[in-house]
Amino acid sequence: MEIDRVKKEYGEKYQDHLLKQYELYLVGAEKISDRRESANRYFYTLNSGIIISIGFLINSSLSGEFVLTALLFLGLLGLIFSITFWYLINSYKQLNGGKFNVLHKMEQELPFQPYKDEWVELGEGKDKSKYYPFSHIEKIIPVIFGTIYSIATLCLVVYLFIKTFCA
Repeated sequence: MEIDRVKKEYGEKYQDHLLKQYELYLVGAEKISDRRESANRYFYTLNSGIIISIGFLINSSLSGEFVLTALLFLGLLGLIFSITFWYLINSYKQLNGGKFNVLHKMEQELPFQPYKDEWVELGEGKDKSKYYPFSHIEKIIPVIFGTIYSIATLCLVVYLFIKTFCA
């Protein structure tokens, strides 16, 4: 078996070094989760800022042309941010998935496999009654923002089209 050969060639410190690597790798996986949370907060803040700006513009006494142009710009910007947000969530999901696959492999050489056992207890993400993956919920938020921006921008474009060509 390949693992037995590697253990033998590595020497007596194999298990100690494996445990240390496992601990370090686990810290790295946790840091990815922290970065993911930070990125989510950043995009929530950006989207909140855009929505507040849209509300301010709608209720302002600024000139109609400026307001329409600014609303169109903010709608498109919000749509771009929403798409970027969705892809970033997906990227973090893939990265975390890869990290936990590696942790599961490392656990095969350890006396206890907490992350693998936890994943099995949760139905490996296949049984929604046991575990509904957070990333599935997470991805709904940029879709909602993107839908709002798309509808608002489309309505604004239709309004501008009617105002320009049908008036």
